[in-house]
Amino acid sequence: MILLMNSPVSGRAAGSLYGLAYGDALGKPTEFRTVAEIERQYGPAGPRELAGDPALVTDDTQMALAVAWALHDAPAYTAEVVEPLLRRRFLDWAASPDNNRAPGMTCLRACAELSRGLPWQQATQAGSKGCGANMRVTPVGLLDVDLDTLAGLAQLQAGLTHGHPTGLAASELTAYAVRLLIDGAALAELPGLLTGRAHDQRLVYRGDWLGDLWQRPGERTCEEFVARGWDECLRALARLDAALAAPDDGDDPCRLTGEGWIAEEALATALYCAIRHSDDPVGALARGARTAGDSDSIAALAGAFVGAARGMAAWPADWATRIEYADQLAALAATHD
Repeated sequence: MILLMNSPVSGRAAGSLYGLAYGDALGKPTEFRTVAEIERQYGPAGPRELAGDPALVTDDTQMALAVAWALHDAPAYTAEVVEPLLRRRFLDWAASPDNNRAPGMTCLRACAELSRGLPWQQATQAGSKGCGANMRVTPVGLLDVDLDTLAGLAQLQAGLTHGHPTGLAASELTAYAVRLLIDGAALAELPGLLTGRAHDQRLVYRGDWLGDLWQRPGERTCEEFVARGWDECLRALARLDAALAAPDDGDDPCRLTGEGWIAEEALATALYCAIRHSDDPVGALARGARTAGDSDSIAALAGAFVGAARGMAAWPADWATRIEYADQLAALAATHD
């Protein structure tokens, strides 16, 4: 199967994958720190240079690679085929000695349940909408598939660990944003396009991908279940619109669009950084890393968006060999270049 969209001229798919890893690496040392602490070390612009040999990433990139390889190995894109491949890759990640980058507890707990062989709808953490649902979904947005398949895959990979409807919706929107950019949409167009998608999909429950995930105490219908997630994403996008309509004060965007620990805020704040710095790709990463919130996830998603819009030319040429997992990133990029 061809994993990534074929874009040999622009290298947009490669730019998105590498951009995610670069943002993750820049945000890794700033996560859990205040903006004042970050600025004391890196200056008012935030971190703009990769550090280390190699420059280390976090579980954000590790899990994005797990998703990418599961998709790479899939002979067909259906829930029945892809779910066991995702499960295996997630469990390999959970057991890996490299899984020492402050991984999210939701992912660890869900993987522990998956390892018992439970159906994923029972293993998932049903109340979690953490950004682990969409920090890893970029590879889905790079697939040459129809939008229904893209949506199903995005929600499935999220649902294995994060069963909250907002995690599902935000993951679909994140993958859809990458797809739009690969296809030539401008970064500034994304808030409106994503808002339109959220309205269109608000009552769409993808039972062929999600099964009986919605059937929980207190839920009356599958439509009401999924609408809660889309409504939260719509509120996050409305905050993004308001933030972009005001002048940029250069301060922490988390004050405007959320700290990014939860899925819809990670999407909105990463989009803010990407749109505000669309002409300065490294600046978009630095803006995400210079936040008081989930800096690595915000910067990683900002990198995925800017890289999808600008291609590999967005990034310093020497970074490609200095980033951790460079061999895997290169192998995945080679499937489309």
